Amino acid sequence: MALVTCLGAAGLATPATGAVGVFPDPVLPQPESGLNLSGEPFTGTTPDGSVRGYVDAHSHLFMEDGIGGAALCGKVFSAHGIADALQDCDAHGRHGGTALLENLTRHGSPFGTHDTTGWPTFADWPAHDSLTHQQMYYRWVERSWRAGQRVLVNQLTSNGLLCSVNPGTHQDCDEMAAIRLQIDDAYALQDFVDAQYGGPGEGWFRIVTDSAQARQVVAEGKLAVVLGVETSEPFGCKQTLRVFDGCTRSDISAGLDELYDLGVRSMFVCHKFDNALCGVRFDSGATGTFVNAGQFLSTGTFWRVESCPADQPHDNNPGNVELPDELDWLPVPPRYPSGTVCNRYGLTAKGEYLVAELMERGMLIEVDHMSAKAADRTLDLLEDAGYGGVLSTHSWTDERSLDRIYALGGFATMYGHDAEESVAEYERTAGARARHGVAGVGFGFDMNGFGGTPGPSDGRVVYPFTSLDGGSVLDRQVTGERVWDVNTDGVAHYGLVPDYLEDLRVTGGEALTDDVLRGAEYYLRTWEAAESDARS
Repeated sequence: MALVTCLGAAGLATPATGAVGVFPDPVLPQPESGLNLSGEPFTGTTPDGSVRGYVDAHSHLFMEDGIGGAALCGKVFSAHGIADALQDCDAHGRHGGTALLENLTRHGSPFGTHDTTGWPTFADWPAHDSLTHQQMYYRWVERSWRAGQRVLVNQLTSNGLLCSVNPGTHQDCDEMAAIRLQIDDAYALQDFVDAQYGGPGEGWFRIVTDSAQARQVVAEGKLAVVLGVETSEPFGCKQTLRVFDGCTRSDISAGLDELYDLGVRSMFVCHKFDNALCGVRFDSGATGTFVNAGQFLSTGTFWRVESCPADQPHDNNPGNVELPDELDWLPVPPRYPSGTVCNRYGLTAKGEYLVAELMERGMLIEVDHMSAKAADRTLDLLEDAGYGGVLSTHSWTDERSLDRIYALGGFATMYGHDAEESVAEYERTAGARARHGVAGVGFGFDMNGFGGTPGPSDGRVVYPFTSLDGGSVLDRQVTGERVWDVNTDGVAHYGLVPDYLEDLRVTGGEALTDDVLRGAEYYLRTWEAAESDARS
């Protein structure tokens, strides 16, 4: 590989020690996806001892093994090579006509078609608006690491209800079974990368279990991977008809012990559907209508809504969207009031118990997806305990809560919006960061998470370009016969995250991207606060 020493580019300080890390040429399966960059990952720290690099605090590497194994097509890696890894799902049919989730999320209808070829042509996928095809093939993640990413939080996830209704389901629909399988996947990928780079511990993909280990990995110029859990019914904590729930406090403690022993260090309390622990922050629009129908099928009740003050934290309004005729078999949610609304359902006694258990273990607590009432109560508990390990990682909590999060020592990252929207959120939330001395920002791209990724950059990115950290020069990314260009393709896959960040630099300026490169440092400070507060 060519060695490019350009860390001082773009007005960025060169790290004080180990400015350039030399990594050996790996032994790769053939053929393989290109990286299409020159340069070497920087190592060391800045003169003040801080690490440097960007953070994605919320993505889903192994959704291929979530939701019954047929919701996301293609694998992160395969020992048999890329042609085996990047295939469409058998359940999508010859032309994609039976791809229920793909068609619903991309076309708003159960009906639709797409080219199912995959490798090597990739005519229709991956794409920024195709939510059921693999976007995190390991070489695409490697491109992002080489361009300056230093922390990736891999959120382990599933959904029992979607598993039960999705065509092609062939795995256990128990959400905890899916999470265990994805943990195995993460360690298998670490071993796979190690084998390419010379053996155990030598690869760039490093699963970390404490903040000191993460700092060391980042200082070595590698990618620190944190395991988190984001699922609707953790430990079987399902609720039915607001009366029955499926877990005990012993289940919660034993489940947390198991996850901790497997390396998990971050957790959501609820996700999408109200559970036995807390109420959720609603989705809105057509997505809200679909998710609310799922809530009913899973729990026997629709979301319960009440009006609440506009100047206080509140939830999204689920709205009143009519379902298309093709979906008349789905339960129809009730009509909801317009204006500012809240979920009536907050943090339960068992939810409070889970928060306390997470604090005792020094784990990071995610408040995104909690209803406003649940998040407020969680922040009350953390403030009473003086516990700093709190996160909001993909713009899914009320921004009025940011002051409380930052005051505790917590950290917030933005969803991977289109560049203009990310700049607007960065500017809108700048006051909260300034009040609490937080100089870092990050992202939660939610890749493979059915949320969509940024669209085309409309010609703002000029190839080749220099990465934000100044250490690499990147050209258009090539996989098989497909050449990707963020200007026309958007962030079709994870390898285009650096291209998106170049768009963000052009759109938002150097002050924003300097804060982006401080994101890993501030994430690790929050993790350190959690560990310290748990010991005190």
